[in-house]
Amino acid sequence: MKTICLYFQVHQPFRFRRYRFFDIGHDHYYYDDYSNESIMHKVAQKCYLPANNILYNLIKEYGSRFKVSFSISGTAIDQFRLYAPEVLESFTKLAKTGYVEFLAETYAHSLSSLINREEFEAQVTKHRETVKEIFGLTPTVFRNTELIYSDEIGAMIAEIGFKTMVTEGAKHILGWKSPNYVYCNAINPRLKVLLRNFKLSDDISFRFSNKSWNEYPLTADKYVAWLNALDKKEQTVNIFMDYETFGEHQDQNTGIFEFLKALPRAVFSKSSYHFATPSEVTDRHQPIAAISAAYPISWADEERDISAWLGNELQQAAFNKLYSLRPLVLKSNEPQIREDWKNLQTADHFYYMSTKVLSDGEVHKYFNPYDSPYDAFINYMNILSDFEIRLKQEIPSEPAHLQKLQEEKEKIVGDFSKEITPDISFKTPSKTLKTKTMKKEATKAKKEQVAPA
Repeated sequence: MKTICLYFQVHQPFRFRRYRFFDIGHDHYYYDDYSNESIMHKVAQKCYLPANNILYNLIKEYGSRFKVSFSISGTAIDQFRLYAPEVLESFTKLAKTGYVEFLAETYAHSLSSLINREEFEAQVTKHRETVKEIFGLTPTVFRNTELIYSDEIGAMIAEIGFKTMVTEGAKHILGWKSPNYVYCNAINPRLKVLLRNFKLSDDISFRFSNKSWNEYPLTADKYVAWLNALDKKEQTVNIFMDYETFGEHQDQNTGIFEFLKALPRAVFSKSSYHFATPSEVTDRHQPIAAISAAYPISWADEERDISAWLGNELQQAAFNKLYSLRPLVLKSNEPQIREDWKNLQTADHFYYMSTKVLSDGEVHKYFNPYDSPYDAFINYMNILSDFEIRLKQEIPSEPAHLQKLQEEKEKIVGDFSKEITPDISFKTPSKTLKTKTMKKEATKAKKEQVAPA
């Protein structure tokens, strides 16, 4: 039985305020509270609340026949708690239906899988525990930040205990193969891998309102006709996209909500497909082959690699500097430092520094609150410089710390020595005295040698 796997990513970063050079060392608050709150309220009203309401009504109408999945970043959850608790309540309402699956990811929506396994595992654990706490569900499927995947990352996820991971059906790893099957990790075949059908996903998320697109307007019936045209042997069509597609990236006036409402009815009445969650897909289908990605892939830009976040020297310098501070962060007991450390890792901050041009450049500009990538870099590095100062003030560097301890130890020993040493002066015999004594002893020995018997 062929399935449609609908998956939505929900994410909002904590945006930083304009942090000037002269703020370094003086002002330790980094956040643009006005932007964070206003954007969350806007997206909640335009996307999260109406879209969740539509999905809830569809589940009420179709029951177990209609299912969807979400991955909600930890930073989005934190902002729901701060600014829009009604959104979190609406997701909890969906969870209680029993027909919605929640996936695990890195709590900070970070790139930690590319540089530090310990940090990566800590964030995954925290996110999984948070999902369990809020929704009463323990994720068994993993979705890495921006669908980043490689053979090594997949093997790591299998070791952590997940049975399935979702990623991009990138052309350069698929070759002639179709994304519409279940695959497995090339290193650890126990991990099943679901690949995003980027064409059918992007038809909704990017091209839906493009009037110059030759398939405009996109209707639910037309979309189902495309599904029916796929090879009958294929197992699953994985439609993954940002949840903000509905009402935010594609405005309500485009008809995107009507499309979402009409899709299940068109699927049930005009095809043999049914909806399933990622865990259900991998429970029902065995992998047909291993999928190999020697280098990290993602769902971003034409290259489908990690160049959107680490493609230039600015991004790499900021990224490496950030993670060089982790040993100091681990020694800190200050809650605000731990909170700032989490939010500094969010991938969006590196995305803002991208210097890509042409079609990808336009996408980066759309999501960039800064005037240029260089402004984004300078702002981030100013914050990072202040963050480092705070760390070093709380936790002295090892050499300086040890030197101070040694100096204190020597002072204590010196003080005790003065207390127990008697005030006696020892004088060394002078050179003249030594010489006279030696001559006298030599003369005496000579007389003894020549004396008669």
